Amino acid sequence: MVDGEINSRWTGFTGQGEENMPGCGKCPTGVTLDDLFFNRVRETLVREGIPYQWEALNDRLPADTAPSYCMRNFRVAAGKEQGTFGGHVFQDSDLYKWLEGVAYSLRWHPDTELEATADAAIETAVAAQQPDGYLDTYYIINGLDKRFTNLKDNHELYVAGHMIEAAVAYYSVTGKRTLLDATLRFVDLIDRQIGPEEGKIHGYPGHPVIEMALMRLYEITGDPKHLKLAEYFVNQRGQKPLFFEEETVRNGNEFYWRNSPFRYQYYQAGMPVRSQKNAEGHAVRAMYLYSGMADVARETGDVGLIEACRTLWESTTGRRMYITGAIGSTEHGEAFSFDYDLPNDTVYGETCASIGLMFFARRMLMLEAKAEYADVMERALYNGVLSGMQLDGKKFFYVNPLEVVPEACRMDPHKQHVKPERQKWFGCACCPPNLIRLLNSLEDYLVTEREETVYFHLYVGCRIERGGMAIQVRTEYPWQGHVQIQMDIERPVAKTLALRIPGWCRAYTIKIDGENAQGEYRDGYLYLTRIWGDGDTVDLDLEMPVVLMRANPRIRKDVGQVTLMRGPIVYCLEEADNGRDLHLIHGIRPETAHVRWEPETLCGVVTLTTEAERETVQGFTELYEETEAESLPVQLRWIPYYAWANRGLGEMRVWVRK
Repeated sequence: MVDGEINSRWTGFTGQGEENMPGCGKCPTGVTLDDLFFNRVRETLVREGIPYQWEALNDRLPADTAPSYCMRNFRVAAGKEQGTFGGHVFQDSDLYKWLEGVAYSLRWHPDTELEATADAAIETAVAAQQPDGYLDTYYIINGLDKRFTNLKDNHELYVAGHMIEAAVAYYSVTGKRTLLDATLRFVDLIDRQIGPEEGKIHGYPGHPVIEMALMRLYEITGDPKHLKLAEYFVNQRGQKPLFFEEETVRNGNEFYWRNSPFRYQYYQAGMPVRSQKNAEGHAVRAMYLYSGMADVARETGDVGLIEACRTLWESTTGRRMYITGAIGSTEHGEAFSFDYDLPNDTVYGETCASIGLMFFARRMLMLEAKAEYADVMERALYNGVLSGMQLDGKKFFYVNPLEVVPEACRMDPHKQHVKPERQKWFGCACCPPNLIRLLNSLEDYLVTEREETVYFHLYVGCRIERGGMAIQVRTEYPWQGHVQIQMDIERPVAKTLALRIPGWCRAYTIKIDGENAQGEYRDGYLYLTRIWGDGDTVDLDLEMPVVLMRANPRIRKDVGQVTLMRGPIVYCLEEADNGRDLHLIHGIRPETAHVRWEPETLCGVVTLTTEAERETVQGFTELYEETEAESLPVQLRWIPYYAWANRGLGEMRVWVRK
């Protein structure tokens, strides 16, 4: 039990959910999120995060903040302002991700002023579009003669992919076509320029995203050329002769990874996707590619591609993922390295990579309803994703470490990519708008439907409406393990409810209308089939003890160390609660764990206290000597990992010596 009562409130947000992709299931057309935990997160995004990021895109943050140049580039490209291109070659994508996040926010939180701001931003962007449909400010400003000459590194198709995703989201929510029509013109141009036919460029993107974006476009257009182009990008990747090799020679491009162990696998392009057995290269690119592969596999029924997705999933989550759902273990290339290489203090763990892992997990769920995918989706969401944003919505982590000593971040060149505090903005600002678009579209990750079965993947308070049937979900998750599902229907209906039993849960009870019930357990879901009547309730109670976690002994950096989890939440120690020199702590006693709900701490969290020991440095006078260190009993205070670095600069550790 948790000391302290969690004060639930059901605010009754309204909005329509977006249709998910077909295959394993579809998201009900009306999902209204109303959740104790995520209401606060999303209200912060609307009040603070979205306006703050709009100011950033327009370079109106304080002078000590990294400039964006994003909106200025569009104005310059449209001839509305004089200037040169600023920022990275993919700078346009920041606007598109922001627009996508805005669209999802309008779905559950209508705001005429924000919508007008988004409309104006779209008009500014579309004003830069060229007569043939081309729209990428880097090449419009620097020379259109060079477009499509460096698909490997210059992100044209990546930017186009984010434009597609923004256009689909904005059209789906608002019904407005300005961005969608501009996007269709650009996609038509890409289709005329790139593909397998004679006279076309036989290429594909260095940074994937257009593959899954085209599949989203296909969902609303039904145009087979959009499916065909997505399928081409997936299947052409890594085929011999290798396009990136030829392009590099033909156009005199640099090959930045020539002397790297990654080489073309940095782009996941060193071999065909069906031949790739390990998650390799840039972690975000990998997740976006695998997500697109899963989309194409689901739509086409390509058995070989489905099996490739399973293989890459197992590599990613079975041997190369942190306990927090972070992926990408090395700064070199923001990439995967090798199996079980998961250092805690030099990790990269980009926020975008955990977001990408959620994309991949969701699409694997669409392929097959197995709880392992939802388990990872949940792990990433509550730990590796949420850690990327400060609780006030105005600062962000690019890198998400599991161990921090601030002095090391300043003085050790190998750790200078790790920041002990979240940053106001980044020159490469992919993560902040990615957070906005994911968290504002969370409705699309909760449940899916297939035929007469409703699958519950994430336990988040919501109302699901479909035809004459409504299902109300109430819970105080992730702090409590009780979930109540209530039917609100006009007439009795035969339906199966498939409830995920999380992988972390070792015991649970299920009741229907107050009576103990049983169901069929399969692949991590409990299937309850019956004729449901109005007011019928299902009560699922998931036991949520404090658990001492150990890493696989193959993970060298975690041997002899432990950490604590409770439910889906990974916990950590911070200097603010436990003092400096956290490396001296050992001997955690989980049986002494005390669980407490603290509504005034870190916007409301469950904290843990445990007994342990701390080595002392007393008696040591030399750098090395025979003296045996003494230990003293201490009481530790643990906080959820996602909430660290919200109370000032200090040390942090997830893993502690046994």
